Amino acid sequence: MKLLALVTLALLAGPASAAAGLEYAEAKSLADADEASLSPHQRAGLRDSQAALLASGTAACATPAPDLSALAVVMELDAQGKVVRTWLQGNSPLAICLRKHAAARWLSAPPRAPFYTSIEVSFSK
Repeated sequence: MKLLALVTLALLAGPASAAAGLEYAEAKSLADADEASLSPHQRAGLRDSQAALLASGTAACATPAPDLSALAVVMELDAQGKVVRTWLQGNSPLAICLRKHAAARWLSAPPRAPFYTSIEVSFSK
């Protein structure tokens, strides 16, 4: 029901103003729904581009003793796959750095725009 209300609001308010008011949980819900709607081929392409982003981000954000707290970065993509907005769950230096890294990147072009996707990272000891 909440998603239906959010979609209705987005249609009435327009894409820019709807995205401007999203909180992390709402953006993550949209990302989960958008990712679930992909065909297996589209999902594989998205995962490959997410893996490349995560690899470059972890290299760019590496520190000698990183805080390995779990994190998630949700991204809104435009029609070309450019990250146009991000949301973050986690507040470690690594999480903040990965969010900044993602904000300046591109993923594979989505089937529609806006398109929401996320990268979730957890570490086990």
